[in-house]
Amino acid sequence: MAFETFEQDSKIGIRGTGKTLEQSFEEAAKAMFSIMVNVQNVKPTQAIKLVIQIGGLDNSGLFIEWLNRLLGEYRATGLVFSKFKIQTKDDKLIGTAWGEPLSPKKHEAETEVRSATHQMLLVEKKKGKFIAQCLVEI
Repeated sequence: MAFETFEQDSKIGIRGTGKTLEQSFEEAAKAMFSIMVNVQNVKPTQAIKLVIQIGGLDNSGLFIEWLNRLLGEYRATGLVFSKFKIQTKDDKLIGTAWGEPLSPKKHEAETEVRSATHQMLLVEKKKGKFIAQCLVEI
């Protein structure tokens, strides 16, 4: 499992890879929050749970929904996240994110992400690994 960010025409991309689709989504979420803060300094002390209905969404749509719902939780609660776990059950994605309230000095706050976009959107399995990526709006 790994996450990374990359630059693309004055925008920032995020990419997560993993052995499973869920792991790639988890790592991409970590990449997204790494743009905003130093995720290594974020202690996973508080948890939030997100439930997303899969019905009608393909993997790409589900990926964007997952990321944007996390950003919505950040805006609503002031929490930044560093740990993620996803399960799929009964046509639902059940995700948990752990983090703590944003402290600009402690977390080395940087660039706020406004949304995940469909630009450079890719969710695929390649050479035995799942990859999930997109550009984010800053």
